[in-house]
Amino acid sequence: MRELRSMADLQQFIPDGTRLFHSASHEEILAGATTDVYFVRTLEILRAAGKEETLVTAEIFSGGAGTFCGLQEAVQLLQRKQVEVWALSEGEEFAVREVVMRLRGSYSEFGLYETAILGMLASASGWATAARRCKEAAGGKAVYCFGARHVHPSVAPVMERAAVVGGADGCSCVLGAVLAGKKPTGTVPHAVMLIMGDTLEAAKVFDRIMPPEDPRVILVDTFKDEAEEALRVAECLRARLAGVRLDTPRERGGVTAGLVREVRARLDQAGFTHVRLVVSGGLSAERMPALAAAGADAFGVGSYISRSPAIDMTMDLKEVEGKPVAKRGRIPGITESKRLSKIL
Repeated sequence: MRELRSMADLQQFIPDGTRLFHSASHEEILAGATTDVYFVRTLEILRAAGKEETLVTAEIFSGGAGTFCGLQEAVQLLQRKQVEVWALSEGEEFAVREVVMRLRGSYSEFGLYETAILGMLASASGWATAARRCKEAAGGKAVYCFGARHVHPSVAPVMERAAVVGGADGCSCVLGAVLAGKKPTGTVPHAVMLIMGDTLEAAKVFDRIMPPEDPRVILVDTFKDEAEEALRVAECLRARLAGVRLDTPRERGGVTAGLVREVRARLDQAGFTHVRLVVSGGLSAERMPALAAAGADAFGVGSYISRSPAIDMTMDLKEVEGKPVAKRGRIPGITESKRLSKIL
């Protein structure tokens, strides 16, 4: 698929009628099909004026503070172009209005991609920032991202990889985990418990058929009191039981510090001090410290990360043919930033 570099190209652009999903393909992103239309108009105007190859320097700055992410995709988008790139490293913290990336090259080399680059950085940085907030709130305990079900499947891997960049110890989405260099993390859903009809019976089959390296973490809130179910499973699996997961729905009060404290105490009293408590279900960074203090060992966080707003990113031209420029209200010329490293 060729790049959309003129209004005539746009008129001839007809998406494949056999497509199954509304999300853009890699080829469509590379062709500029996800750009704002005015960048296509810009290229056509500059070409008509003989200025398409004008050398420019652009800077991207943030509208809020956060954790930087999305660089890898942006670099993949630009690596086929004749453009120099400087940027923060993924996982670095940035301040409000700090420059996170600088690009230099002919405007025609990267102007078409402004929309895509800003979107990649804004969304991924928002998700990474929320995950970093959760990791800090957990007090050093494990945090796993379970947010794939809350976003469109085309971006679920992007979101869960960003969570790992932000500090999450793992994630449940298969592709997201692989892209982050992790093994997918998760237990089993309530569906298997309901179909099996008994938590203990499901736990026995889980233990019998799953690879020995897979931790035996069993969901214990489906049928009975959580402490009762935890003890039933622990007495059966004994040393093989790595943990139990509490995911009590809000209709039953949700997972509270009091519940965590009771389950922990009853397991300890029965000699199962090795069994870890994994909690999930509507968790937020604000709720996590109390749950950690009560005895939670790990957190599965979903919508708090997935619904985190994107951090606005803005691209400004700061030099044209080496001359400092800027729109009104902005300072002309390159912004000094010793934290940027040469990427391309």
